[in-house]
Amino acid sequence: MVTLMSQENIVALVSRTGRHLQRYNKGRRQVVGCIPYRYRITNRTSIEDAGDLEVLVISSQKGKGMLFPKGGWETDESKIEAASRETLEEAGVRGIIESELGQWSFKSKSHDTYYEGFMFPLLVQEQLDFWPEKNARKRIWMSVQEAREVCQHLWMKEALDRFVSRLTSQQSAEEQARPTCAIS
Repeated sequence: MVTLMSQENIVALVSRTGRHLQRYNKGRRQVVGCIPYRYRITNRTSIEDAGDLEVLVISSQKGKGMLFPKGGWETDESKIEAASRETLEEAGVRGIIESELGQWSFKSKSHDTYYEGFMFPLLVQEQLDFWPEKNARKRIWMSVQEAREVCQHLWMKEALDRFVSRLTSQQSAEEQARPTCAIS
């Protein structure tokens, strides 16, 4: 018996490697990443309780700390394609990438060089059981506050703060736009 499978559900279980396609800007390697997130299922209609929002962090390859998925932006892909690829390779999730949170300049702790980083929120729609770096990393869903405490990079904590601020202001705008009813 032959079973046909959709190509979109198949994931290559090998990460891209090497630096020959990496993008650089004024000598700084460009990296992109995502803050994968989801809402815990509750009866609430807002995120007033920040516990409703969960973010996904991963262990570093060397196992010395937690961070958000990120990696090199390569010359044959857009920023969004690179962010999506890195998040799939490192965290094993797919979803909707939202507008860029910003750009950061930071110094690598291990390579003594400066990098330029870009971060995006990613609303998770699918969490895979198998992904390229499954055996190299742990992934953990946690609250925003817990992620702030365990994330090893200041620039990623700043991106997380920017993301939460954006969600809060969007929610506030939506609440103000809702029509109100007066019962007399």
